[in-house]
Parts: sequence; structure tokens; C-alpha cells
Amino acid sequence: MNYSTLEIWFIIVGLGVGTFLLRFSFLGMIGNRDLPPWVLRHLRYTAVAVLPALVAPLVLWPAATGGALDLPRLMAAVATLGLGYFTGNVIVAITGGAGTLYLLLFLLG
Repeated sequence: MNYSTLEIWFIIVGLGVGTFLLRFSFLGMIGNRDLPPWVLRHLRYTAVAVLPALVAPLVLWPAATGGALDLPRLMAAVATLGLGYFTGNVIVAITGGAGTLYLLLFLLG
């Protein structure tokens, strides 16, 4: 599709306004109010729900291999999960997973 310059700028401004309104609905309108305990309880699990959803496609269908599952990425995910579970330290888990990934990519090619 060919868009004119005016259409492209209209799309950019529209997306910017939409993003602002979404963020303002949480930060601007209720930013200085106390939230009910049930909302705070649910918000605690946001990162736990979002991060696996972001990482799982990179492990199961990596673009680097054309979507085929490969051993280095799978083992790096297992190492990251194991280190995170046993140490309870996010930095150790991420570093160990990254180290496992790069070591296996180096060894297996």
C-alpha cells in the first residue's frame, strides 16, 4: 500500500494520542489514589504473566532458526527457569540463561 505523507503523519499522531490516553487512564486519573487491595493483588502478577508470554515464542519458534525448535535455546530456557527457581535471584537466572545460550551456540555451532 502506498500512503501519502499526510496519511502517514495522521497515523503517527493518532497512535501517539491513543497511547497517551491509555497511559493517562492509569497514571493521570488514578495515579494519586489508593487502589483497592484486590487490584493491587492482581497487579502483582502482571510481570509474571507478561514475561513468559514474551519469551515463549522466542524459545519455541525462534526467528534465528526459521521457526524450528533448537537445543541451545531450549536448554537456555531450562537453565534460566532452574536457576530462577533455586536461587530466587533474577539477575543470576538471566545471566546463567544467557551464558548457557551463548556457550551452547558456540559449542554446537
